[in-house]
Amino acid sequence: MKRKVLSVVLAGVLALSMTGCGSGSQETTAADKAAETTAADKAAETTAGEAAETASGAGASGETYQVGICQLVQHDALDQATQGFKDALTQALGDAVTFDEQNAQGDPNTCSTIINSFVSSDVDLILANATPALQAAQAGTSEIPVLGTSVTEYGVALGIDDFDGVVGGNISGTSDLAPLDEQAELLHELFPDARNVGLLYCSAEANSQYQVDTVKTALEGLGYTCQYYAFSDSNDLSTVATRAAAESDVIYVPTDNTVASNAEIVNNICQPEKVPVIAGEEGICAGCGVATLSISYYDLGVGTGQMAARILTGEEDISQMPIAYAPQFTKKYNKTICEALGVTVPDDYQAIGE
Repeated sequence: MKRKVLSVVLAGVLALSMTGCGSGSQETTAADKAAETTAADKAAETTAGEAAETASGAGASGETYQVGICQLVQHDALDQATQGFKDALTQALGDAVTFDEQNAQGDPNTCSTIINSFVSSDVDLILANATPALQAAQAGTSEIPVLGTSVTEYGVALGIDDFDGVVGGNISGTSDLAPLDEQAELLHELFPDARNVGLLYCSAEANSQYQVDTVKTALEGLGYTCQYYAFSDSNDLSTVATRAAAESDVIYVPTDNTVASNAEIVNNICQPEKVPVIAGEEGICAGCGVATLSISYYDLGVGTGQMAARILTGEEDISQMPIAYAPQFTKKYNKTICEALGVTVPDDYQAIGE
């Protein structure tokens, strides 16, 4: 089966979906990982005509595919990743693919129920959007191909020691990991005179713990004092955020799904206290942050959808597919909150929504 491509604009994303990257040590950045493999980039060079041939060929052969989508919770980043995935897979396979899309409303136990329903329905492939969904899929099936997306660190999420970038078995996917040392440098660029940084995150999210641990090391190397402010779920977020705002000069929030779904709570606490928030992704920054180094979750979903197409058509073996990383990262800022707090950003920052 010949490979396809969505468009010239998305060609870079397709190339990244083929890039082999290891998670390595905490000092390894996503950008380093994305540069490790070039042979896969060459394999991703295709034409739009081949994409059309792939889609029409699937329909002509009578092959149809049912894809189950388990999304942890509804918020902008995960919504965009799901939409990008569906758009890319539909572009590749046309009417031959149908989707069973379900949302767990933030409950990991519901993720397990959803995954079990997909297994019972014998779907052809599962998209697990966010870490708890991926963990549920890992526990639920070893046979159906599973692609994760919006997952920061697969080794941490799946309990793999010395993760080398390939999960193996029936799992692969895409990571939303932005360079954590560069996020720390962004905080330092905007707030060089700050001393105390609060690390606000949900302790139930393994990838959030990984991010704040890594950022803490980087920030301490820049001379900051860091303090963890962990909450167990949305019920104690307000209490913990209030304490963090009272004790911190700046707050850092990773790509945390609980905060993403409750960013207004954080903003209503931190903005009146004049405490700026540096966010791990754009959606959180739009709700409560002043700035972020972020990726396009839509493009991340597109890359995942392209991987799915190659798996479903038999073009690639999921057990050999490396985790793919976002191709670029952008410094963005929240104009409204920056103005409210009197924060001035350099010219190379892009306003969210512009």
